[in-house]
Amino acid sequence: MAGRDLRAVFGSNDHQVGAEETFTNREDQWRVFVSALDAHLRHVTAPGFDAADVEAPRRNLLVFHGVGGIGKSTLSRRLEAALTNTERRPAQWGEPAWHGPQIVPVRLDLARSANTDFERVIVTIRLAVAAAVGRPMPAFDIALRRYWDHQHPGEPLEEYLRRDGLLTRFGQALPQQMQAALGEVAQSLALPGMLGSAVGQLTGALVRALREHRRSVSALAGCARLADLLEADTDLEALSYYPHLLAWELARLPARKQIAPVVLLDTFEDIGDRTHRDMERLLQHVVWLMPNVFFVVTGRNRLQWADPALHGQLDWTGPAAWPGLADHGFPGPRAASADPGGRRQILIGNFSDEDRQSYLTHRLAADGRPLIDPTLRRVIAERSHGLPLYLDLAAMRFLEIRRTGRTPQPADFDVDFPALIARTLADLIPDERHVLRSVSLLDAFDIPLATASAGISRDAPVLRLLERPFIRHTPTGLWPYHLHALIRSTLRTAEDTTDDRWSPRDWRNAAERAHLAIGRQWAEHTGSGRRLLVACLRQGLTLASEFHLDLGWLTEAAWQYISDSVWEPLTPALRDTGDEAHLQTTADALVELLNTLGRRQHEHRRTTANRLAAVIDAALLPEDLGQMALYYLAKAHRDLGHSAASRTGMQQVAEGGGRLAPAARRGLAHLARLAGDFPTALTVAETLGWAGRQNRVLGDIHWPQGDITRAADDYARARDDAEQHGIAGERATAQAHRTLALAFADPTTAESEIALAQHLLTDLTLHATTLTVHIAVLICEAGRSTDIDARAQALHTEIETAGLTSLLPLLELAVCFHHAVRGDEGLLAAATHRLRLLTNDGDHAYLADIACFMGDRPITPDAWPVRWLESEETVRRRWRTLVSERRGT
Repeated sequence: MAGRDLRAVFGSNDHQVGAEETFTNREDQWRVFVSALDAHLRHVTAPGFDAADVEAPRRNLLVFHGVGGIGKSTLSRRLEAALTNTERRPAQWGEPAWHGPQIVPVRLDLARSANTDFERVIVTIRLAVAAAVGRPMPAFDIALRRYWDHQHPGEPLEEYLRRDGLLTRFGQALPQQMQAALGEVAQSLALPGMLGSAVGQLTGALVRALREHRRSVSALAGCARLADLLEADTDLEALSYYPHLLAWELARLPARKQIAPVVLLDTFEDIGDRTHRDMERLLQHVVWLMPNVFFVVTGRNRLQWADPALHGQLDWTGPAAWPGLADHGFPGPRAASADPGGRRQILIGNFSDEDRQSYLTHRLAADGRPLIDPTLRRVIAERSHGLPLYLDLAAMRFLEIRRTGRTPQPADFDVDFPALIARTLADLIPDERHVLRSVSLLDAFDIPLATASAGISRDAPVLRLLERPFIRHTPTGLWPYHLHALIRSTLRTAEDTTDDRWSPRDWRNAAERAHLAIGRQWAEHTGSGRRLLVACLRQGLTLASEFHLDLGWLTEAAWQYISDSVWEPLTPALRDTGDEAHLQTTADALVELLNTLGRRQHEHRRTTANRLAAVIDAALLPEDLGQMALYYLAKAHRDLGHSAASRTGMQQVAEGGGRLAPAARRGLAHLARLAGDFPTALTVAETLGWAGRQNRVLGDIHWPQGDITRAADDYARARDDAEQHGIAGERATAQAHRTLALAFADPTTAESEIALAQHLLTDLTLHATTLTVHIAVLICEAGRSTDIDARAQALHTEIETAGLTSLLPLLELAVCFHHAVRGDEGLLAAATHRLRLLTNDGDHAYLADIACFMGDRPITPDAWPVRWLESEETVRRRWRTLVSERRGT
């Protein structure tokens, strides 16, 4: 490709404007290649180099990697052409500096569409050598012929080469050389009649001769591993070691026949994934066992061969084995500075921010100075997502605006380029274009989801699309495929001027198909855990909200989402305030409801209450989901200490008889407990069953009575129930409450229970439960630690920040327990006074009574009345005993 961009030359009357093709000629990658190959040639021609050494580190490999569609295959083809014929080398690349043997290039396309298997790789390399050298390679040839006859009985190798087009590409040299090699070996063994069908007997005789060190086969005796390979099973594993024989043969060629093979392995990402490395392992054998051959890999991913963690998946791993692969390469112009003796992984493709701006700096210039100012370069670079095509289009847009006499501004580039659509779709057949538009609605997809979203009955168009460079593959993803971010954004937002563009109705129909397909995947795999549930909700909610779709399966999924009390984030918030005017559809309301429930673990409960109230006031949700919003609003009110409002909401939900009615009855039991009416709370609790979390509620009722053992047993049963039902959030909450109860009575046991609670909270976002465990830690250390007050103050701040004010009385009780154990009457009195102030509305007022029990102090006459399950004296004695026992430890 020429070094000037004629579009830019003819886009301006200013002849001083320079428009260099800074990317497409790959001069920097050529310089890296030349330096690396020159270093390789000097290494393999130096005295002491041994091609049969299987232990020395390998530097015979250069990797160019980058995102799809960036020109890696073009680079691979250009390298092959430049090495084959100097006249086909771009003038910009310059004359290479290496000297030595004849360079023999051979390029192999490993793309799935090329159907290149491992046998073809081995045979193609041998064919290239055969065409260049013109003589047999006896050690390799007899091993290959033995393999072929065993694996392909009745199919001559010559027929395979002819059918596959390899004879046309490389000529007839290999069949003749292989036959000559067999003849030489048979003659040396005095077995000239054992050719053709008797190859197996011939190799057996050769192995015996090698083992017996006969002089008749002295020419092959120097190949120390030949006999072992001829005795091995004839399978792909054995075939992958045969390149060692070819490397040995190449090394003993006479000086005038020496060659320097360069094998270019393109589309390396298509040989497998990061889990299935069978083909990669075989190819690594080839590279390792042919140290006198230079390999150039082009693919989307860095080679991980220098990672020691892959030991066992690959046979040669770690930085000691592949010193050149251990460091990250870098893209663009800086690649030219790569040390040819060191770094051998070069990133090309999606530019880093620095390289994007470097591109724009040099893309358009006048009098040696960049036309695009730094501020505008930063805007364009950020919007490009590193895609060179976008940078190129932005440069053309800059010239177009400049031509009107106006100075381009950042707002001029706050657009997507329709040309990106045209170029993206140009090479696609109609079915592929249809699938592409369909999957642009999805954050990620798999083949069944793409097929269903497109509304087609076969996977073929999807499979073809997956080969395209703008489809990214993440093997570990739930849905492993996604579109390049900029391509997806452009397809969705830019004006589409193509002949087969979609109408708004077409987009909505595709959204409905995608929405239904996601729902089917969730319904078919409901036992797959929350990862699938959350992923389906994220995509389904986005589609339903954007295209005003009916909720359908989202209703049941929403109930499943809240059932585990895990609260992963789902989608970006629809708004920053609780203004219900932004809620226009049922889907909008559900998005806001679930987002609010997830965010409540990270924001003040007042914000949560306002958002939930806005959802309820919008009156867009069906009745059952409306009950969900009302229930969690009542919970938020309880956390804020607004017991009356909480009680009203819980009563409405309980009377509604819906799915959350048992939870609402539990809420009423909690409210009765908060008011100090323990008999009423117990009566309600005993009717709750598992759905109402009966055992946890019982534990909450029993520990204030000082009946710690009974409460701990209640919580253990609650935890075990939750584990049996697979509810991770409830299991962690029950365990946290168990640690709190045990912390008062048995700090040694409590420490192990705290560790279990912290383990169960791993990967869960349950702020109130986590704070409960922190309070339990303080109680566990009461009387023993000297910094309880300071730590309690820090927790106080965290609780207030979260808006979980209902936890403050419990925290103050922990401080009271500490001072009671230490016998500090003054500090205990002050803490009890603070506790009275915190509970002066009646909620949690019984905790202040417990603080008095701990210090064996009288209850003030103005205290809120408490109805204990047993006599007040019994409860007082139990708490006083807990304090005495802690002092004794």
